[in-house]
Amino acid sequence: MSVQKKVPVYLALLVLSVTIGSVQADSHEDAMVEYRAAIKLAPDLENGKKIYKTCAICHGPEGWGKDSGAYPEIAGQLSSVIIKQLADIRAGNRSNPMMVPFTLQRILGSAQDIADVSGYISNLPMARRNSKGPGFDLVRGERLYNENCVDCHGEKGEGDEKEHIPQIAGQHYRYLVRQFDLIRRGERRNADDEMVEQIRGFRGRDVTDVMDYTSRLLPPKEKLADEGWKNPDFPNTVRWPMKIGR
Repeated sequence: MSVQKKVPVYLALLVLSVTIGSVQADSHEDAMVEYRAAIKLAPDLENGKKIYKTCAICHGPEGWGKDSGAYPEIAGQLSSVIIKQLADIRAGNRSNPMMVPFTLQRILGSAQDIADVSGYISNLPMARRNSKGPGFDLVRGERLYNENCVDCHGEKGEGDEKEHIPQIAGQHYRYLVRQFDLIRRGERRNADDEMVEQIRGFRGRDVTDVMDYTSRLLPPKEKLADEGWKNPDFPNTVRWPMKIGR
């Protein structure tokens, strides 16, 4: 009769930790390889439009998402940011189960496809109104933003194309809160380590105030859609009503 040796629990946990760390390192590198390939390519906006048909199902034909924050506004986002997020989701470096099917090879077959759809989205005009927070303490929110966010995301929330730091101006309040909390809790794997450490101590009212202020940052006027604009590339696509409260 064979006797199975029991592996000490601490040793099993150590092996598991090393394995998980290795998988995360591999997914990060896979994403960066695809990012570096796509960022060099000139986007074919016609092909990007074709690919965006699948994106429009959730983000809407205008790319304005939902004021509930269920889907973010992606119109006008920096192209490098979109490329990075698509590459991260495809590589498993960012957990987003709803997005995974839309990053499969049958939809995004190459780095060129990623560059194309990212270019198309970044050229869409942004919504003139996004959902805002409750307005409890915007003075405190501005102080928290200037102390913790401005160095990377910019004074007006404009982000950084070169460093693929997201533009957060014009984004829906509830989406901002959800992503902030995921990053703060360390659950968004592709988040910047410095940001995770920076906001680790934030709690309920801190998050509300700083994201409330952030939701009121305005994109440049030239990035905004004309009043009543509808994306002419998708005239027959169903549109949900935007219910902007504040």
